[in-house]
Amino acid sequence: MKKLIMAFSGPSNSGKTTLITAIANELIKKKLKVVLIKHDPSDKAQFDHKGKDSFLFFETGAETIVLSPTRTTFFSHKERDVLKALKLAGDFDICLVEGLKELKLPRICVFYNEIDKSYFAFSQAVASHKKIVDKNLTWLDLNDIHNLCEYVLQNAKNIQGEI
Repeated sequence: MKKLIMAFSGPSNSGKTTLITAIANELIKKKLKVVLIKHDPSDKAQFDHKGKDSFLFFETGAETIVLSPTRTTFFSHKERDVLKALKLAGDFDICLVEGLKELKLPRICVFYNEIDKSYFAFSQAVASHKKIVDKNLTWLDLNDIHNLCEYVLQNAKNIQGEI
């Protein structure tokens, strides 16, 4: 079985998370195992709160794993690249990455309102409401989730042998 990966980029509040969530929901309906990776370049995401046991464990500097009946949460002090992170995720069919524009992955840039052409250089497609005509890019309608999913499945990179 293939292990596919596709990335999404765009400015803040461009609709990346909304689009990735919609695509993930559709792919899961097709019985695919989906992994989502979000880049947090400013290190502002919070996953636990001061005073909680797992927060106290993590503050020690130890790698921390929280096991519960419905999820496993892994808190690490080490930076990992996408492939190392995917090894932790286990079995999956497709990974959707939000951000990490420096990685050489097939990429869709997302624009809910304003188009920022600076994203075109590292993208193969544009998802927007406004049609983009560019000979180097495929335009995808933000409202057509079915077509977006098909594009992702046909153009995602197979990383089966890399992880």
